[in-house]
Amino acid sequence: MVKATQQQDLSVLASSKNGLVHLTANDWALIADKAARRQFKPGEYLVQQSRRTHGVFVILKGMAIVQIPGQARTTEIGPGEVCGEISFIDELPATADVVAQSETEAYYVDRPTLQSLFELFPHLGSRFYRSLATILSRRLREVIANQTGESASAAKEAAGSKKTTAK
Repeated sequence: MVKATQQQDLSVLASSKNGLVHLTANDWALIADKAARRQFKPGEYLVQQSRRTHGVFVILKGMAIVQIPGQARTTEIGPGEVCGEISFIDELPATADVVAQSETEAYYVDRPTLQSLFELFPHLGSRFYRSLATILSRRLREVIANQTGESASAAKEAAGSKKTTAK
């Protein structure tokens, strides 16, 4: 049963389009073997802003909401997606809250475990960090697009209210 569950997990992780896309099936097997499986109820935090994560979470099942301070919009993440990566990379407190929206299961892998895997398998480390760079690039582009879209909407709204007051 454990083997079947791990195979299902690996299938979910390998097929994710917004996850660690550069990892191979063997990379995933190595990570899954060392990861701790954690469960979260709706409303529970996977990541809390201003607290260090000391590792990364990879969602296996369920959905979570990413809440960035100062932004009205939230982002949903689901199976195969990562959270806690910024705190993992820079070893500083997290920049956002990530809250389970539904029953959620995730792999958690701490920094020392990943570092030991990267020492044994340097190409795994390279693919892992390349994947994180891809994720962070996509997410930054989404934040910029949302801000640009919000700015454009606000400008249009302001222009529309000026026209109605100018009559």
